[in-house]
Amino acid sequence: MAATLHDVARVAGVSFKTVSNVINNHPHVRDTTRARVEEAIAALGYRPNLTARSLRSGHTGAITLALPQLSLPYFAELADSVIEAAAKHGLVVLIEQTGADRGRELEVMASPRLKMSDGLIFSPLELGQEDVDLIKAEVPIVLLGERVFNSKSDHVTMQNVAAARAATEHLLSLGRTRIAVVGAHQGEVIGSAGLRLSGYREALAARNIPYDDGIVAYVRDWHRSNGAAAMHDLLDRGATFDAVFGLNDTLAQGAVRVLQEAGYRVPDDVAVIGFDDLDETRYSLPTLSTVDPGRAEIAETAIKLLMERIKNPDAGPPREVESAFRIVPRESTVGGQAPPRVRD
Repeated sequence: MAATLHDVARVAGVSFKTVSNVINNHPHVRDTTRARVEEAIAALGYRPNLTARSLRSGHTGAITLALPQLSLPYFAELADSVIEAAAKHGLVVLIEQTGADRGRELEVMASPRLKMSDGLIFSPLELGQEDVDLIKAEVPIVLLGERVFNSKSDHVTMQNVAAARAATEHLLSLGRTRIAVVGAHQGEVIGSAGLRLSGYREALAARNIPYDDGIVAYVRDWHRSNGAAAMHDLLDRGATFDAVFGLNDTLAQGAVRVLQEAGYRVPDDVAVIGFDDLDETRYSLPTLSTVDPGRAEIAETAIKLLMERIKNPDAGPPREVESAFRIVPRESTVGGQAPPRVRD
């Protein structure tokens, strides 16, 4: 039979109320008592009964995380970070995948399934600034990403412009002046691609280097195959460049593969930097220089803001929080001797 709160209380040698306080992360519990209760929970394999909790408190202890595509490594690692951050507060995370489809993104916010959770962390890709009035649900929402700003919901985002500028400046500091971009979106201004391209252009302008659209490769999606196809296109057009800024790590990895197949040495002939600091970039050949956009901080901040809204939905105006970033130099730009990480 499944372990109960009373079983945990008996094994830990504390009251039923104390176990409930630990599970609900109440602050006024001694560290030694909390540790004893957590040991008992682990030993018994106790799992909270969300239905019973909901009936008692009006809260389920679960939240929903809606992401575009878990097949994209960034979103898979973001989900992992959110689950880890939520677990610290005793929250269960329910995952919804929208497939980067506008209809599904709207459906998630209106879904009856949201009744099983207390709040929604939502990263839209197809909804844009013109849809700001559609961002609403029966539960509090914390927005992620760069598609919708100035909504009625709290918003956690990254410093896309400043981080992209820093990535470009890293390449410029190495003497690279013909920096190709892989992953731009045609006509986009607000959105990760548009903002990162803007940061790239700012870095060039600061060095009085003219912007050349001939070495900017446009794509529809941000998969490795798109990075590879974009690099094939640049090479087939005879574009000349001595560095590449992939607007995310998977694009950069696809580009590196094509460069190597074409006989280019990375970084000797072409230096390459990505964006996202995916775990796999530490093990690629060469290891990939990248931007760490503060993914763990984004997850922890989103959980914190959502918990505050769950407890008090009317607690002041919407908040917008930007995570810190840092440049991570690795072999793809500096060769075998990577210097320490550079903070913004």
